[in-house]
Amino acid sequence: MSGDQKDLKAQEKAQPAEPARHRREGIGFMGRLRAYFLAGILVTAPIAITAYIAWWFVSLIDGHIRPLIPSAYNPENYLPFSIPGLGLLVVIVVVTLIGAFAAGYVGRLVLGLGEGVVGRMPVVRSVYGAVKQIFETVLAKKSNAFREVVVIQYPRPGVWSLGFITGSAHPEVQLQLAGQAEDMVNVFIPCAPPTAGYLAMVPRREVTALNMSVEDGLKLVMSGGIVVPPDRRPTLVEPPADHSQDQDDDRDQPDRKVLAAASRSKR
Repeated sequence: MSGDQKDLKAQEKAQPAEPARHRREGIGFMGRLRAYFLAGILVTAPIAITAYIAWWFVSLIDGHIRPLIPSAYNPENYLPFSIPGLGLLVVIVVVTLIGAFAAGYVGRLVLGLGEGVVGRMPVVRSVYGAVKQIFETVLAKKSNAFREVVVIQYPRPGVWSLGFITGSAHPEVQLQLAGQAEDMVNVFIPCAPPTAGYLAMVPRREVTALNMSVEDGLKLVMSGGIVVPPDRRPTLVEPPADHSQDQDDDRDQPDRKVLAAASRSKR
């Protein structure tokens, strides 16, 4: 082997190997199918679940109301098909008629007599009074129930729980726990999912109100913290910087090139 061949082999060994070029690979066929399948779930799942719950609610009411409709007034006996939502429509009409009757003089008189009879029953009067007061408070136009989303330190200091202010605390609680110098409020702390909850009576100073609507708070609780509502705080916009003063200063100063040329000419 000649010396020239040895030098060529030595140069080839000394030269670093070229790095392998990474080939850009696009999404494969199975990847596209998986992406399309997930997109289909995101589109159809909320619609399907909402439709199922609505259909279950309508079917539940229809199953209890349809047997009570007399056959002579049931339109399904004269039609070759069933009418979904017939029981719900009957309930809406009956409740509206009862409300119109109770608004009159005779209706108020009958309602007062009925409440007097119920008020004499030991157990029924407690249940009826509590349910009636709840509905009157919730359906009132000026009600403050579930109007404010707050967080409090519960069940121990350092751990914060989301709740809803349902009203002011009972005067006896106000007097025994806080006295007259501090305001006490009732805070309902729901579970996740909100099948039940806890009632906490805390001073208002220990309650931190959130800039969050009740709907967003319920979404946060029902999803177990998965669905986070958007930040409603106003974004701070910084004012544009004023460069006019800087431009004026630059105009007052002579050009550096002119100074350099003048110094060379003096030399």
